[in-house]
Amino acid sequence: MGLSRLAALHGVATSYSPSPDVTVSVPDDTVIAVLAALGVDAGTPADVRKCLAAAESRSRLLPPTVVVWAGEPLPPALAGLPPGSTVTVEPEPSDLPGHPAGRRPAPLSMRARAAAPAGAVRPPGDGEAGSVPVSGSAPPAPLPGNAAPAPAPADAAMGPAPAPGDSATASVPHAQPRGPEPDALPAWWIPPPHGVHRVHVRTPDNRRATATLVAAPPRVPQPPERTHGFLVQLYSLLSARSWGMGDLGDLADLAVWAGRSVGSGFVQVNPLHAAVPGKPTDPSPYRPSSRRFPDPVHLHVESIPEYGHVRDRAALDDLRQDAAALSEAVLNKGALIDRDAVWELKRQALELVVQVPLTPGRRADYCDFLAEQGQALENHALWCALAEVHGPDWHTWPEALRDPRSPGTARARSELLDRVDFHCRLAWLTATQLAAAQRAAEDAGMGVGIVHDLAVGVHPAGADTWSQQEAFAHGMSVGAPPDAFNARGQDWGLPPWRPDVLAATGYAAYRGLLRGLLAHAGALRIDHVMGLFRLWWVPEGRPPTDGTYVAYDAEAMLAVLVLEAHRAGTAVVGEDLGTVAPGVREALARRGVLGTSVLWFERDWEGDGRPLAPEEWRRDCLATATTHDLPSTAARLTGDHVTLRHRLGLLTRSLEEELTADLTDTAEWLALLARLRMLPEGDGDEEAAVRAVHRFLLRTPARMTGVWLPDTVGDRRPQNLPGTWDQYPNWRLPIADPEGHPVTLEEITASPRLHALMEVLRPRKPRTAPPGERRP
Repeated sequence: MGLSRLAALHGVATSYSPSPDVTVSVPDDTVIAVLAALGVDAGTPADVRKCLAAAESRSRLLPPTVVVWAGEPLPPALAGLPPGSTVTVEPEPSDLPGHPAGRRPAPLSMRARAAAPAGAVRPPGDGEAGSVPVSGSAPPAPLPGNAAPAPAPADAAMGPAPAPGDSATASVPHAQPRGPEPDALPAWWIPPPHGVHRVHVRTPDNRRATATLVAAPPRVPQPPERTHGFLVQLYSLLSARSWGMGDLGDLADLAVWAGRSVGSGFVQVNPLHAAVPGKPTDPSPYRPSSRRFPDPVHLHVESIPEYGHVRDRAALDDLRQDAAALSEAVLNKGALIDRDAVWELKRQALELVVQVPLTPGRRADYCDFLAEQGQALENHALWCALAEVHGPDWHTWPEALRDPRSPGTARARSELLDRVDFHCRLAWLTATQLAAAQRAAEDAGMGVGIVHDLAVGVHPAGADTWSQQEAFAHGMSVGAPPDAFNARGQDWGLPPWRPDVLAATGYAAYRGLLRGLLAHAGALRIDHVMGLFRLWWVPEGRPPTDGTYVAYDAEAMLAVLVLEAHRAGTAVVGEDLGTVAPGVREALARRGVLGTSVLWFERDWEGDGRPLAPEEWRRDCLATATTHDLPSTAARLTGDHVTLRHRLGLLTRSLEEELTADLTDTAEWLALLARLRMLPEGDGDEEAAVRAVHRFLLRTPARMTGVWLPDTVGDRRPQNLPGTWDQYPNWRLPIADPEGHPVTLEEITASPRLHALMEVLRPRKPRTAPPGERRP
């Protein structure tokens, strides 16, 4: 009982329900190991009693991070303050994105009072300076979640907080984009501007507390009412000019063509996060070194302005010939995409490019980038430089270098200054090409543009875990519990963030991550968006079945997400497939986060299990026929995905049983398409069936419709086959035609099969009569 209570206080589950009628107990050893990763010693009954007594006796006037939503009642932490308490909010500096330059808002001072009757108006002069009359009401119930967030230590530092403002004015033009609704707020509360602030409280009996205050708008920006676009793994999109894999030049080109030629509103790509270098490098874009900074392997080298001024043209020509040979091997000789070989060529070219002096304007732009990114970029670049010398796993480095703040690391920083600047320069160059791709998409008429992808976590040996060691739960890995599709569960090899450290530091790492990703995005996709609420932690050395859920403060995670998306003006799409706890989808929808609906999974699971009719689909989602982890539509329709899994020994039933079940599933969908008159060509026409699937998606109310780019040319191969490693070439396949022959971007855009499919989705332009026949 004591261990369960201690676990609950720290947001650690002692049981879970894989289905509504099943409850599974978590092993005590797992709970003890997870608590240890959170800094709680529960190894013996005596330790449990000691920690439990300390936790239950701990009293905080405020939690480490407090959330207020614009126009909504105050949270209990503020609404429940003793009457007479002094509350001072120090707004964040106004030199951050979304603030008018040069403004430094003055602190907002107010005094808490007992709740006033509904509709009561404060008389003039009542309250602190700068106060405004507002109606009051009781605090609301919290958003649906999974468990109480883990408490931080009573004396936890608040982390990198905004500096206090020192301006004489409290006038902030963007302070209240929408006013509070009647009876939503107590009369004493002065709504702060959107941002991450510091709040100081002093009670009448002189108790004091300071916390981070996240003031967020109620919802993220929304995409256009109806739009369609392409989903693509960028590395798989080779053009005639690629250096062995798709790059940011190819992305911009695809966006321009898609926007202008077929009326697409967006292009969604895989995570472009920086990878851990190695031989071989882990090819998965979902296991990066850093989620905050992009990988320069995606650079289109020839588009860098300094490229044309490199003096050693012969060296560049040799590199381009080698790059052409890499592409030739992938496109025509059956070779897999070799990320390491591509990077080696690009690295050599970039070493030449950075020797060219920057023009004054380019130098100023680079210096601004360095100032904006600050210490986070310097740490990332230093990790890259150290990895060149000592290898990609910082755990094996000399002990003095394993701590980014040690004197030994400081000396190494000075010794490797040129290499640190090289990697900073690459981060800047990549950011400029990301920005150029988004501008190109917008100029081509796209309503959204480039949709970037946020991976669940990072590689345990990478830059983020080195530079933010205190924020990660070492010895733990994120995964998934056993379910109907995977009885053994999953271990993704990604160390999780500690929820207590996130809260204590005002979610600084999370804020920085989002701000970097959203800077050049039209929208953001969040992989496994349920991770904002809870994650399945697996102790090192244990099977995924011996994991447990750890809760995060979903209110704070959502508030930071909504705030940063609001500042960037970007929509957010959550990948909410798989096991989703009750209330999660509702909480996401309330904040404007779109979901993801995949056709084959959209059935009436609470009724007869049959496919959902298009009008029964949810509106606020990205609707698609498949994803990077699922079979292509052609493979699904033909059953090729079943025979592939059979060849690799991945089936849990006989091939005959699996094919029968798959055929039944597909037949039900095809029958629905036929009843809806979406399949006029009848059975047996694969291309017609693919078009019918997308007609169906367009008939749903979904705001966004995604077309898997390989589907447009009949590719049958999945980009990733979960449950495999060496058995299948995950993340290394170019887009191919039905026979498996790779196709280039130029060939894709000229494909008759693609154009026939896009006729289904292309916006219909009104016909216009010739000028001489127009009526006034």
